[in-house]
Amino acid sequence: MIHRIYSTLPTFKTLEFHPGLNVLMAQKETGASEKQTRNRAGKTSLIEIVHFLTGADSGKDSLFRMNELVNETFGMEFDLGGEMLSVERCGREKSRIHVAGGSFLKGKSKLSNSEWVELLGEAMFGLNAIPDGPGRTPTFRSLFAYFVRRQLSGAFTTPEKQANMQQAGDYQVALLFLLGLDWKITSDWQQVRDREKTLAELKKAAGAGAFGSIIGKTADLRTQLTVAEARLNEFRAQIKGFRVLPQYRELEEEADKITRQLNAISNDNTIDAATIRDLEAAMYAETPPPLEALEAVYAEAGVALPGVAIKRYDEVRSFHESVVRNRRDYLSEELLAARQRVTSREQEKQRLDHRRAEIMGILQSHGALDQFAKLQGEVGRLEAEVESLRQRFEAAEQLEGTKNELEIERNRLTLRLRRDFSEQNQRLSEAILAFEETSRRLYESAGSMTVEETPNGPVFQFPMQGSRSKGIKNMQIFCFDLMLMRLCAKRGIGPGFLIHDSHLFDGVDGRQVISALKVGAEMARELGFQYIVTMNEDDAFKEKTDGFDLRDYVLPVVLTDAREDGGLFGFRF
Repeated sequence: MIHRIYSTLPTFKTLEFHPGLNVLMAQKETGASEKQTRNRAGKTSLIEIVHFLTGADSGKDSLFRMNELVNETFGMEFDLGGEMLSVERCGREKSRIHVAGGSFLKGKSKLSNSEWVELLGEAMFGLNAIPDGPGRTPTFRSLFAYFVRRQLSGAFTTPEKQANMQQAGDYQVALLFLLGLDWKITSDWQQVRDREKTLAELKKAAGAGAFGSIIGKTADLRTQLTVAEARLNEFRAQIKGFRVLPQYRELEEEADKITRQLNAISNDNTIDAATIRDLEAAMYAETPPPLEALEAVYAEAGVALPGVAIKRYDEVRSFHESVVRNRRDYLSEELLAARQRVTSREQEKQRLDHRRAEIMGILQSHGALDQFAKLQGEVGRLEAEVESLRQRFEAAEQLEGTKNELEIERNRLTLRLRRDFSEQNQRLSEAILAFEETSRRLYESAGSMTVEETPNGPVFQFPMQGSRSKGIKNMQIFCFDLMLMRLCAKRGIGPGFLIHDSHLFDGVDGRQVISALKVGAEMARELGFQYIVTMNEDDAFKEKTDGFDLRDYVLPVVLTDAREDGGLFGFRF
C-alpha cells in the first residue's frame, strides 16, 4: 500500500492515500473554455513518479531530468515486506536511491538503482529464489509494470502486454510467473526464437538462393576446408623443421660472387684456348724461306742498287736465320704462357667450385630470417583462410540442419506446456474464472480468457462481444489486471496495490466506468489491496449505480489544468 507521495518541490501537491479505492480527480473549472482540458493536470505524471521511485530508467528525455525538476527530490512512503519505508530519488542523482525504515535494509540508507530494483524484486515477487541460468527470467520491472501500466509505453493496447514493444518471450515469461505456471518453458522458447533469429540473419547474409555464394554449400565448403587444412599442415611442418642461419645473406652473396668468378674463368679459358689453337697453327705453318731465294734476293739487290755498299752474303744469311729463330721462340713462349694461364685457372676453378658446393649445401639445409618470417606470414594467412572456411562451413551446416532441429524443439516445448497446463489445471482455471467473473460483473455477455498452447508458446486471447471497440478492449485490460491481483493476493506476491491511469477509461461507456470502479473497490476491500485510479471528473459522474458513491473515494487533492497552479506540480512546464 502507498501511504504518501511527496516532493521537495514547494508547489507540488502532496498526495496521501488510504486502503482500498483511491480516486485522484481532475476537474474542469466552472467557466473554463473547451480548450482548457485536464490533459496537463498531472494524472499521468503520478504514474511516472511511482515508476521513477521503483527503479525505472531515467533517460535524458525523462520528466525528472527536465530543468524545472532535475534538482527536486521525489519520495514515496509505502509498505514493503510487511513494513513501511520511504524511498526518495532525484533526477540529478538518478542512480542513487535514499531509503529509510524496514529492518530488511539492515541499516543501509543509500542504494544504487540496481540494488534497489533487486531488493524490490525480492520483497514483492521473491525473485531471489530464481537460480541463474540461460534464457530469459522474470524481472522486477517487467512484472511491476502490469500493476502500474504506463500510457507512455503503450500499456493500454492489449491485456497481455504492459508495453506496446514488449516481445513475446518477455510477456510469456512474466505472465506464466504471475499465474504460478512453469515460466521456464517460455524461457526455453525464447532461446529457440533467438536461435531462429540468428538463423534468419545467416540466411539474409547468404543472399539469394538456397544459401548463396557468401556462405556456400556444405559439400563444397567441406572440400575447400580439407584442402586448406592440408596446405596449412604442410607449412606448419616446414616451420617446425626450419633452421635459421644468421649469415645466410653473406653466404648467398659469396655464392653469387663465386659464380661470377667461375663464369669469368670460363670466358678467359675460352679466349686462351682460341689463342693456343692460333699459336699452334702459326708454329706449324711457320717455315723459313730457302737459301736459294735469299741468294736471288741478294743478287738482285746488287743489280738494283749499283754503287751501294752491300754487306757480305754470309752476314745476311746469319741475320736471316736469327730472325726466323726469334720468331719461333716468340711463338713458343706465347703458347707456353697461354697453357700455363689455362692450367692456373683450372686449379682456381676447382677451388672455387668446391667452395660454392659447400655454401650451397649450407643454404639448402638452412634458411634466412626473412624467409622464416615470410613462411610464418603465409602460415598466418592460411590459418585465417582455414578459420574463415570453417566458420562458413559451420554456418552452412547450421543453415541446413538447424531449421529441423528448431521445429523438433518447438514441438517438444509445446508438449511440455500442454503437460504443465494439465498438471497446473487448478491455477489456470482460477485465472480463467477470475477473468470471467469480473467481466460478468461489467457486461451481460461475459467475456472470457483463453490460453492456448501453440508452437510459439502460450497465446492469450480474450473473446468478448464488441471487442473491436476501444472501450471494450480497455475493459478487457481491467478484467485482466484484477485477475492478476486476485491470483497474486492468493500467492502472497505483488506490490499490494494496482494503479490505473484515466486512459484506461477512454472510450468506455459511462455505465461500465462506474461499474468497473465499484468492482475495483469491492475486490480491493475483499482481497486487501489498494486500488488507485486517476480520472476526469465529467467521466466519473456520468452514471450512478446503487450502493456505490464514488465521492466517498475521491482524494482531497483535486487537479485541474484551468489554472497555472492547478496541476500536480503546481506550475505549467
